[in-house]
Amino acid sequence: MIGPASNYLLAVEGLTVSFDGFKAVDDLSFYVGRDELRAIIGPNGAGKTTVLDLISGRTQPSSGSIVFNGEELRNMREHEIVRKGIGRKFQTPSVYESLTVFENLEMSYPAGRTAFGAWAFKRTRAVVDKVHEVAEAVYLVDRLDDRAELLSHGEKQWLEIGMLLIQSPALMMLDEPVAGMSAPERERTAELLKRICQTAAVVVVEHDMEFVKRIAHRVMVMHQGKWLAEGSMEHVQNDPRVIDVYLGH
Repeated sequence: MIGPASNYLLAVEGLTVSFDGFKAVDDLSFYVGRDELRAIIGPNGAGKTTVLDLISGRTQPSSGSIVFNGEELRNMREHEIVRKGIGRKFQTPSVYESLTVFENLEMSYPAGRTAFGAWAFKRTRAVVDKVHEVAEAVYLVDRLDDRAELLSHGEKQWLEIGMLLIQSPALMMLDEPVAGMSAPERERTAELLKRICQTAAVVVVEHDMEFVKRIAHRVMVMHQGKWLAEGSMEHVQNDPRVIDVYLGH
C-alpha cells in the first residue's frame, strides 16, 4: 500500500462514492503494478463491482483520485478511458449473439471502434491474423464460424475476454469471470489469465476462492466499502479480520 503512485500502472487513492448518503466505497486506496494479477474479494455489498465502475468511468466518484499511466481518469468518459487502455468485462457475458465468433472479435478490433474507423474499416490480412491469434488464445479458434448464441456460457465468457484482448489493453478488469463455468473451463481460464498478465495488468473480482488462490499475485479484501486487508492469498486467509467478516462465513 506504499507509493509513490508513479511507480504503478494504476494508483487509486482516497476513492469515495456515496449513493443517497450511503458510502458504497469509502476512502479506498490501492496500487496495481504493470504486470500484476490482482484479485478483489469480500462479502456481497463490499463495493467490489463499484470499484470497477469507478475506474472505468461508469460511475463518478465523490472524491479521491484514479491515476492510470500517469493520467487522472476522474473527469474522463467511459469511451475515453477505454482508449487510454482499460478494458472492462461485466458479470454477464455481453456478446453479439447473432454474429459469429469471428465477427464479434472483428467488431472489437481497435481501428473499427470509432465512427470514422467503422466507416473506413476493411478486413485486411492484419485484422484476420489478429482475430485468429486472439481466438487461439481464448480457445475459440475452432468456433470462429459459429454464431455466438451457440457457445456455452463459459465459451461466451472467453469470447468477451477475447473482445477485450484484441484491443491490447494495458489493464483488464474482469467481474466474476468464472461464474457458471465448469471445472475444466475454470482451469483453462486460470491459464488464460496467467498468460494475459505477461503483457497486461489484470484485476479480477471473484468469489471462487480456489480460483483466486490459483491466479492472484495479490489479493485485496474489501468490507463495507473499505480496504480491509491485502497480500498473498495465504496471508489474507490467515488474517483474523478477514476470517471474521468473510471467509469464516
